[in-house]
Amino acid sequence: MSEDALSRARIDAADPQGMLGDVLAQVLQLGDALWRVQSAGLRPRDLSGGLAVCGMGGSAIGGDLALAVLGDRATRPVRTVRDYALPPWAGADTLVLCCSYSGDTEETLACFEAAGIVGAPRIAATTGGALAEAARAEDVPVIGVPAGMQPRAAVLYMTVAALECAALCGAAPQLHTELDAATSLLEELVEEWGPDSPADSRAKQLASRLRGRLTVVHGSGPTCAPARRWKAQLNENAKAAAFATELPEGSHNEICSWERQAAGCDVAALFLVDSDQHPRSRRRVELTCREVQRGGGIVDTVESRGDSRLERILSLVLLGDLVSVYLAVLEGVDPTPVDAIGRLKAGLGQP
Repeated sequence: MSEDALSRARIDAADPQGMLGDVLAQVLQLGDALWRVQSAGLRPRDLSGGLAVCGMGGSAIGGDLALAVLGDRATRPVRTVRDYALPPWAGADTLVLCCSYSGDTEETLACFEAAGIVGAPRIAATTGGALAEAARAEDVPVIGVPAGMQPRAAVLYMTVAALECAALCGAAPQLHTELDAATSLLEELVEEWGPDSPADSRAKQLASRLRGRLTVVHGSGPTCAPARRWKAQLNENAKAAAFATELPEGSHNEICSWERQAAGCDVAALFLVDSDQHPRSRRRVELTCREVQRGGGIVDTVESRGDSRLERILSLVLLGDLVSVYLAVLEGVDPTPVDAIGRLKAGLGQP
């Protein structure tokens, strides 16, 4: 990578709609997100069925990240639903949080309706659209999310909404102190990894290593949700082929494919690691790295940063988002448009 390939000027030229600005604004989202939840007039409920977070894409990942943050502090189920129907376990004793940035995601609207039929208490998180209209017509509380960004850029709004709803239904404790502390860490990491950082900063270096390669992002335990986020951001921002997988499961099957990697395409394997991972999972990462290298693939291990589990999860989210935008710049693509998704929705007759 040439010294100025990811200078601020080059990034700005390749990112005319300001996706990088939305990523950097994550540092401001935590406090605003908490205020928006608290302003929605939500009331606590003691629900033995826990929380179901219904959504798709960037509106659903908040549920996954919330569960990763909570870990064993979740005393009741917290699950993400990516479908047209609620699972059979979701009933009147389950809080259903319907997340759709646009408010017009058909799968989420179907779940909103299904939750009403089974008598489940509901909350909507959205900028408006049909979801907000339906919620207000049925006196369902609405957590307002700010408009004007791509749905995937509202990641922390959806994550905080899920965390707060988990606390409201008795599935987990409130994490307000951790949320306040995480803002300071994100500010530091924006300085360390942002557009004015050196060419060899961690985010820019990773983007350079992933250029032109199919990427497989490995998560384990608390890093599974961040791995899914990395994969989706590489897909949408960089328009790059990327997949996410989980350990230890991947070391019981996928590991066999790496030995023939040299005969195929250029592949990169990323391993997201965290201090809360099971020690045996750490050993599996080390051994899987050897197998990838044996097959000729490149390997990188990415360690989370921060003291609390919330900080460490959000550090991985921020780093992955920055890497995806930087990779888009290196590949010469605009990180904001997602034309393929637009064509698919048009084919389905969606707004």
